[in-house]
Amino acid sequence: MNLTLVLKVTAILLLVISGFMLAPILVAVYYAELDMLPAFVLPIVGVGIVCGGLLLFVRGRNGELSTRSGFFLVTLSWLSAAAVGAIPFVISQTIPSYIDAFFETMSGFTTTGATILTDIEALPKSILFWRSLTHWLGGMGIIVLTVAILPLLGVSGLQLMRAEAPGPSVDRLTPKITETAKILWLIYLGLTVLETALLMFGGLSLYEALTHTFGTLATGGFSPKAASVGHYTSAYVHIVITVFMMGAGINFILYYRLLKGQFSIIRRNTEVKAYLGIFAVASLIIAAALYGRTYAGFGESLRFAGFQAASILTTTGYATADFATWPQLAQVVLFILMFIGGSAGSTGGGMKVIRIVTAVKQGFNEMRYLIHPRGVFAIRLNGVPVRKDVVYNITGLVFLYLFLLLFTTLFVAIGGHNILTSVSTALVTLGNIGPGFGRIGPVENYGFYQPYIKVYLSLIMMVGRLEVYTVLVLLTPAFWKR
Repeated sequence: MNLTLVLKVTAILLLVISGFMLAPILVAVYYAELDMLPAFVLPIVGVGIVCGGLLLFVRGRNGELSTRSGFFLVTLSWLSAAAVGAIPFVISQTIPSYIDAFFETMSGFTTTGATILTDIEALPKSILFWRSLTHWLGGMGIIVLTVAILPLLGVSGLQLMRAEAPGPSVDRLTPKITETAKILWLIYLGLTVLETALLMFGGLSLYEALTHTFGTLATGGFSPKAASVGHYTSAYVHIVITVFMMGAGINFILYYRLLKGQFSIIRRNTEVKAYLGIFAVASLIIAAALYGRTYAGFGESLRFAGFQAASILTTTGYATADFATWPQLAQVVLFILMFIGGSAGSTGGGMKVIRIVTAVKQGFNEMRYLIHPRGVFAIRLNGVPVRKDVVYNITGLVFLYLFLLLFTTLFVAIGGHNILTSVSTALVTLGNIGPGFGRIGPVENYGFYQPYIKVYLSLIMMVGRLEVYTVLVLLTPAFWKR
């Protein structure tokens, strides 16, 4: 493993992240929160001195970045990003406990949206802006950002994206992986500008529009309002955020294909059809459960049902209502959606629709083999047969995902928490969803958990965001053998 190169790239990544702290500094100046300036200036200076000195020390040392180095680098980078990103909360004393601040920041970078905060609106706007900005940086991937704007001589960007990017595989849009990363970030930036403009047209201020856009496109869910998106009664705002949540849950590479006029690729995409189908069916079932009970009109029921279905399916975690008080049928549908997640190559978390579809098709194939032992049955996605090694990869990940769900449920229950809260916590942290059921409902928070559980859940959020394999492979003895 090339440890020198790992430290070099990590240092550059932390410099990039500290550079983004200039944005909340501008917010602090605009809103006259000058007492918040040290919370951001000190980390910028500290990271600049430490990481700048490290880069001078390793200057000219590049070499080869192997697959093993890539996995280690990605995990180290996310841990380091959360560690540094937590500093403004501690210095400002908005979150005095470093463990709580680390939890909040990891939740932000992993786009989980789980929070330990209670009185959110009492916090300074600059702190809340940084909190939402961590979503936006983590949404497309902080490693992908590094590959896009700071390609290093001798570093294989593909190794980094393979280790971090969501989905079974990483597609090249261009021959150079750095160009692919830039295209993905430009699309991400373009959607950010578009949603911000549409929300401002709906009456939100630039600050409110930006912070909610960060949470929407990153499928994160942090809001500067205690009632989340439910703070706004505007149907227009709800619909805009619903549309963009669903858009963020689609593979971003398809947007590039769409801009290139390659409509046939999108029309035959198995995952998109399944993703939209799941959303439509779930929304209609929830709306039927709400109609006449929770809301008088079917149109209103469908609006609230569609918003919450999109929020849970894409693992965003925004809420326009306390769905823990909805009819049982509606709650069960939302609980099922927590197992699914968004599309591969999207900013959404969870197991991903493509893996669910593949696992279901493999299950039906196995039943066919029971009837026709000598038959040959291939799984087809997008009209193309899927290689066996891909199916094995997905099957293995699904098993590990379910194992981690059970283990996390047990770990949380050790702290004396009831089964609904424990199961729900495992689902929403590993799936990067945020709010769940029980004591972590949409109007609740994670502040009541013991410090050791918060540390564990912070790591589980990272495991879920990095697609399980990336982190767990570091725990195997084979990884550390030469």
